[in-house]
Amino acid sequence: MSIVLVGSTSGSVTLQEPAVAGTTVLTLPATSGNVVVDSATQTLTNKTIEGGTVISGTAVASTSGTSIDFTSIPSWAKRITILLHRVSTTGTVPLMYQLGTSSGIVTTGYVSSGAYAGDSMAGTTSTSGLLNGAGGATADTAVGLTTICNFGGNTWVSSSVCGDGNSNFAKMGGGSITLGSTLDRVRITTTTGTPTFDAGSINILYE
Repeated sequence: MSIVLVGSTSGSVTLQEPAVAGTTVLTLPATSGNVVVDSATQTLTNKTIEGGTVISGTAVASTSGTSIDFTSIPSWAKRITILLHRVSTTGTVPLMYQLGTSSGIVTTGYVSSGAYAGDSMAGTTSTSGLLNGAGGATADTAVGLTTICNFGGNTWVSSSVCGDGNSNFAKMGGGSITLGSTLDRVRITTTTGTPTFDAGSINILYE
């Protein structure tokens, strides 16, 4: 048996029962919308929707401390975007991103390089995190974003592009890491972990 809903001008929607034995219940939410989706689990009936919904985290002031963590990233997330708004530290070393699981932040096993270009050029590499770029002679004010995408399994790849608000430079970086289990957190820090954040704010998006 099926039910056909005919549009007021054209088109139709057909509700068709599954071709399996038993009873299936579809519970409609008590709100208006275009699709029946659980905002917490991103599920449509019994099918997981991977992507298609962009969830914003809560912006954190990057005005103190040597690292900033975003936790409780859901297991279905396939892409994480880190947003930097006028982020500054007291040092000149590069910003760096570290990923983590329920066991904690992973600090080894990365393959990453970063560079800056402008009035001059320089580059660097790291095995302890995903680089945002390379460090310069003066502390910068980073404005831009980093995208970290799931390559398959527990392997993640990153790409960064940021402007330097204090001088004529742009910074870029890329890298990858294979985690031991499902990603659920990211950390924003520096390559030495000693300069403290002193300006700006950071947020993430995941989808």
